[in-house]
Amino acid sequence: MAKILIIDDEPSIVNLVSAYLKPEGYEVYTATDGPAGLKAAKTYKPDLLVLDIMLPGMDGLELLSRLRRESEVYVILLTARTEETDKIVGLSVGADDYVTKPFSPRELVARIKAALRRLNAGSSPGGAEILSFKRVRLDAGARMVTVDDHPIDLTAIEFDLLKALAENRGRVLTREQLLDKVWGGTYFGEMRVVDVHLGHVRQKLGHESLITTVRGVGYRFEDEPL
Repeated sequence: MAKILIIDDEPSIVNLVSAYLKPEGYEVYTATDGPAGLKAAKTYKPDLLVLDIMLPGMDGLELLSRLRRESEVYVILLTARTEETDKIVGLSVGADDYVTKPFSPRELVARIKAALRRLNAGSSPGGAEILSFKRVRLDAGARMVTVDDHPIDLTAIEFDLLKALAENRGRVLTREQLLDKVWGGTYFGEMRVVDVHLGHVRQKLGHESLITTVRGVGYRFEDEPL
């Protein structure tokens, strides 16, 4: 049973989201402020975290920044802010996705289901697939990446983006195609999310030339196969 932690200071939202998740069979935990939320994340070790940005005691961005020092849990931000820069900041400090308030509970549950399906599929027995290139090696079963034989840490979204590009080495994938492959058909947010996460992947790979931008079209993985 997957564990989901909801951190939001609005009881109506916590109760609403919980009411939609529990009938789906998820184990749901809740917290209503930043310090309690951080403690709950460390205690319960959820499979997925739904996190509001505006929290008392410690805002969601600070909480996420601290949590990312020791956890790669999948994080969906809840935000009432409409400015794109605020959303990008959230993604930059480690969020995997975001939903803007007011939101549809069904849409949020659909995104949660899709994220958990991807994570479970990546770690299921017998599903291992090795993609080997001159510099990069991906173990899809273990969800591990090495560059020049050195392991690098990628979030779930970052790994899935790199895998999608590596599986299509030499081909240009548009942002729309990457959204469909990684977030699935449940994603209704802005395509800028792809650019932010791929920027993180490039930094972690240490070789920006491994992923090239085809201006006005999309992205291409350039490493040579073995």
